[in-house]
Amino acid sequence: MNVKRILGLAFAGVLISTSLPIYAQAQAPTRIKQHNAWGAYSHTTGNGKICYVLSIPTEKKPADRDHGDVFFMLAKHPGQSTTFEPQFTVGYPFKDGSKVTLTIDGKNFAMFTKGGNAWMENPAEEPTVVAAMQAGRAMSVSGQSRRGTVTSYAYSLSGVTASLKEINSCK
Repeated sequence: MNVKRILGLAFAGVLISTSLPIYAQAQAPTRIKQHNAWGAYSHTTGNGKICYVLSIPTEKKPADRDHGDVFFMLAKHPGQSTTFEPQFTVGYPFKDGSKVTLTIDGKNFAMFTKGGNAWMENPAEEPTVVAAMQAGRAMSVSGQSRRGTVTSYAYSLSGVTASLKEINSCK
């Protein structure tokens, strides 16, 4: 998969969770550094700099379906606390009202969906998710498409800690 295309889609994903005036003032994202499966990125908006880490899945199921571009990211938004916001994005719409399950080393977390995106159902769990990702070995995400297809994605957590360190001082 083309890294520039993924970077552009990730940039669009970050902007989905921000307001349109910010989108109009946004500049192209900058790749800070790649650490194994995770890359560190930033881009500047009228409200400040958004910093995030991003990875693509190592496995997509069912394998015979077109999943579109799929990625998982942790973003730090201007004016918000130092908490990273987990976001999962796929290339198709999720079933309306459905939940996505994020699993890290056997522990499940619920995410709510809108279109082809999912965010933590309980934002208070965001720091727990980030810590689990940094300490974890295996991460998967599963959901249901609008057509009813159950999908799942496996991710490597190799490099997530180093990429988060890259953007710790990003302001």
